[in-house]
Amino acid sequence: MGSVICRGDLEHAFIEWAQSDAGVEAFCKISENRHDLARLRFVKDDGLPALYIPDFLVRTADGIYLVETKAQEQVSHPNVQRKLKAATTWCERINALEPEQRGERHWHYALIGESLFHDWREKGARLGELLAFSRARASPTAQSQGGLAL
Repeated sequence: MGSVICRGDLEHAFIEWAQSDAGVEAFCKISENRHDLARLRFVKDDGLPALYIPDFLVRTADGIYLVETKAQEQVSHPNVQRKLKAATTWCERINALEPEQRGERHWHYALIGESLFHDWREKGARLGELLAFSRARASPTAQSQGGLAL
């Protein structure tokens, strides 16, 4: 098999890694037809509204992750980046809830390209380590920077 794999193969490899990693407490493949927990709204680069549903929900000891797996060439696509911003904002809203309302953990969004996925897996890393490394961080705002705005 070549270095480029189809989307289903990357998702299947993610599931295998999650099943074999003792650091993953629970996970599920989010189904567009069965789950409505994470139906995120965003505006596509053509200006039209759209819905986005991440691929996976993963719980580790340090957090709960919404996870999107992507072919490497798609990671920087404008719509993928717009989805990342929508998901990061959604996680910020969840994290504003009381701890018992969010499973006593912080929620994060992780966008994982296939190259990074395979590099970390082949080097024997834990999936939780990759998720923590890959998690999106909110863009600093004037409010989060102590009110300094230019």
